[in-house]
Amino acid sequence: MAKYLLLKHYRGAPAASNDVPMDRWTPEEISAHVQYMQDFAARLEGSGEFVDGQALAPGGMWVRYDGEGRPPVTDGPFAETKDLIAGWMVIDVDSEQRAIELAGELSAAPGAGGEPIHEWLEVRPFLTAPPTVPE
Repeated sequence: MAKYLLLKHYRGAPAASNDVPMDRWTPEEISAHVQYMQDFAARLEGSGEFVDGQALAPGGMWVRYDGEGRPPVTDGPFAETKDLIAGWMVIDVDSEQRAIELAGELSAAPGAGGEPIHEWLEVRPFLTAPPTVPE
């Protein structure tokens, strides 16, 4: 089995065919989308392919050690995460082809008007060993 990260983006990928931002969806459309995601995860739990998944809140911060007594926190910029990544799911599947198949299915979650979003998902394999350093 190999683990893959399926990333859902707010923006940055090619436009989805049902490209209506979630903040313009009705409460019923949001509920249907969330239910689809929960049902998808439950099915993968049943097959042993689900590891974890979360939607990300819009808030967040950068953190780094800046020396004794200095505040280590700032608010952005978040060009690669806060502004772009809406959520993620980790799956553990037998092949890259299966990861692609599941990402395609997840891409069909309903959006505005109850129609599938057909959003682009980023599929990233987990490293199975540390990268090698050339000698």
